[in-house]
Amino acid sequence: MTLPSSGAPLSGTQVSLSAGGYTATIASIGASLRSLQFEGRDLVVPFDEDAIRPVYRGATLVPWPNRVVDGTYELDGETQQLGLTEPERGHALHGLAGWLDYEVREHSGSSATLGVTIPAQLGYPRRLDIAVTFTLSEAGLETTVTATNTGHGVAPFGTAPHPYLRAGDGRVNEWTLSLPADEVLTVTEDRLIPTGRASVTEADGGVYDFRSPRRIDDTFIDHAFTGLSRNGDGATEVRLTAADGSGVAMRWGAECPWVQVHTADRPEPEMNRVGLAVEPMTCPPDAFNSGDDLILIEPGGSASASWAIAAI
Repeated sequence: MTLPSSGAPLSGTQVSLSAGGYTATIASIGASLRSLQFEGRDLVVPFDEDAIRPVYRGATLVPWPNRVVDGTYELDGETQQLGLTEPERGHALHGLAGWLDYEVREHSGSSATLGVTIPAQLGYPRRLDIAVTFTLSEAGLETTVTATNTGHGVAPFGTAPHPYLRAGDGRVNEWTLSLPADEVLTVTEDRLIPTGRASVTEADGGVYDFRSPRRIDDTFIDHAFTGLSRNGDGATEVRLTAADGSGVAMRWGAECPWVQVHTADRPEPEMNRVGLAVEPMTCPPDAFNSGDDLILIEPGGSASASWAIAAI
C-alpha cells in the first residue's frame, strides 16, 4: 500500500529571511538554520529541505547542549534517566527538541519566531515553552532562544546552537581560526567525559591554543572552551577565515561563557571536515551533573541567550 505524501519537506516548514545582502532559511524541525548566505556565499554548511537533517547541523539545542553523561542526573533528590541518544558513547546528546516540529509564531521578511513545547516526560519531568527568534540585518543573523517554565518545580536548563561555519571553498584544514579562549575542558578519549579544565597552552602541548589566529590544518578538535576574552561591548568573537581574508564570524555575550568547537571529523567523505562547528553554550558538557553554569528556571520564570553570525 502506498501512503499519500503530506507534501511537506522532510526538514519541516521552510521560513525564508532576507536583509542587508543576507539570506537565511530556517527549517521547523529542530528550529534548524538550514542555510545562511551573504551575497550568495555560504556562511554555514547547508542541507537540502527534503533531507533528514544530517546529525545536528544547524539545530537549536534545548534544554541542554552537548552531553549528559550516561543520561543520568539528580533532580529533587531523585535519579532521572534520559534516553541515550548518543548510543555509541552511552550519553544523552543535545537536548529534547532537536527533532520536534516547531510552529511558526511570527514571520516577516527579515525576522521569524518559532516555538514549541517540551512536555514533561520520563527523564525530564518539567515543561518548557521554547521560543527561537531569528533576525537578519546588515549586521548578520542574530538568534535568541527564550525558555519559559510553564510547569511545576525548578527546571534545569541550558542552550546552544549547532551551526557548521564555512570560511569559503575547501575544508576545515585550509582555514584560519581565531578562538579567544584561555581554557579547554579535558575529556576522556573514548566517551568524551569531562575530566577537568586546563590552560590551552598546556593541554596536549598547546594544540588547542588559537588565541593568535592560525591555520587549523589537520588538528582534531571536539572540545569545550571557556575563559573567553570579551571586547568593550562584552562580546566574544570567533573568526574563521580563508586564505583571501574572507570568512565568517560568530559573536555572543556573557550569557554563554562556554563554546564547543568541533572540526566535524566524519567517516563519510562528503561530510568529513566540511565545516567547523562553533556552539556558544550557556553551560559546559554534563552540567546537569556538575552544576557548572547550569540555569535553574523557577516556575513561571524565563531564561534567554543570544548569538550572531556575520560575514567577514
